[in-house]
Amino acid sequence: MVKMETAELETDLSLFKYDNLEQLPPRYRDLEEDERTERIEAALSELGDDVVILGHNYQRREIVEHADFIGDSYQLSKEAANADAEYVIFGGVTFMAESADIITDDEQTVILPSMEASCPMAGMAEALQVDSAWAEITDAAPDADIVPITYMNSYADLKAFCASQGGLVCTSSNAHEAFEYAFDKGDKVLCLPDKHLGENTAHRLDMEDEIAEWDPWDPEGKDADEVAESDIILWDGYCQVHERFREDHIAEIRAEHPEAKVIVHPECRREVVEAADKAGSTSTICETVETADPGETWAIGTEIHLTEHLQRWHPEVNVLPLCGDACMDCNAMRQIDPNYLTWVLEELVEGQERNVIEVAPEEKELAEVALERMLEI
Repeated sequence: MVKMETAELETDLSLFKYDNLEQLPPRYRDLEEDERTERIEAALSELGDDVVILGHNYQRREIVEHADFIGDSYQLSKEAANADAEYVIFGGVTFMAESADIITDDEQTVILPSMEASCPMAGMAEALQVDSAWAEITDAAPDADIVPITYMNSYADLKAFCASQGGLVCTSSNAHEAFEYAFDKGDKVLCLPDKHLGENTAHRLDMEDEIAEWDPWDPEGKDADEVAESDIILWDGYCQVHERFREDHIAEIRAEHPEAKVIVHPECRREVVEAADKAGSTSTICETVETADPGETWAIGTEIHLTEHLQRWHPEVNVLPLCGDACMDCNAMRQIDPNYLTWVLEELVEGQERNVIEVAPEEKELAEVALERMLEI
């Protein structure tokens, strides 16, 4: 473990923190869907109320059909905290399982089926990396009170770091409120790790002229003195799924479907959000389709599995993927293979806990502070 430069925390890169999680045994790798489904259902029947399965909106059908709750990351963590289940199996990515561990009881155990399910965007802002940048930026603005805000899509140690520096967590739904909270408390905001969400939030607050970008990947290209002059500092991170969407996709869908309305996630590029009819979180996207009139056409700019779920759940609405065949799934979410789900459930039946996610006590305590500050806004 490494001690941070600007906070009383010790942590490590996520690559090393989760290097003990286990791979899928060979005997589980070639299961057919019918056999797998039967075995999952048998294990769940055996475990009963001792287990709850959470399925993120971006998971494939074979995962969400077994989920007790389906939704976005923080919503699912809250469902887990409200459940009496001893075991929480999170069909999501690492930072989501960490969030569930932060807010569930100590008696509950959080399991992430696959060790490979690690969000690339969360990995673009490792806490140790941010700690180093924080030292440079705050040194360049010694008289300014800078408040860090980290998106929910970040590791627990970064949430803890933000709390230690007077900051908080935000979601895609309340980022604008988090910014307002930060400016009430301080002079400047460091927004982590999603620059597109940060830029879209700045525009929502009419602060688009106050933006500077911190590129941690280019040591020669960043100037702390120059960046610190701006009120909103955006970390150069992004979602690899949402960054793929382009204005051309919107133009093409409207040419093919003149009646279509377009809704995109605020993790998309600024020009895509501007071109769309609406932007919002996964919950907003779901609600938009749920409340649409029969026969309406909505093109969805987000991860393809959510679009496919909405097509199945709401056949009365014409739901289209914004970028057609070019829309792809999230590589990290894809790692939650249903064979992994079969394995961890059958291991629980045998009394074995696999791939447990456990946030260190000090990290957990501080990360919870960052979450509580979000709930205050």
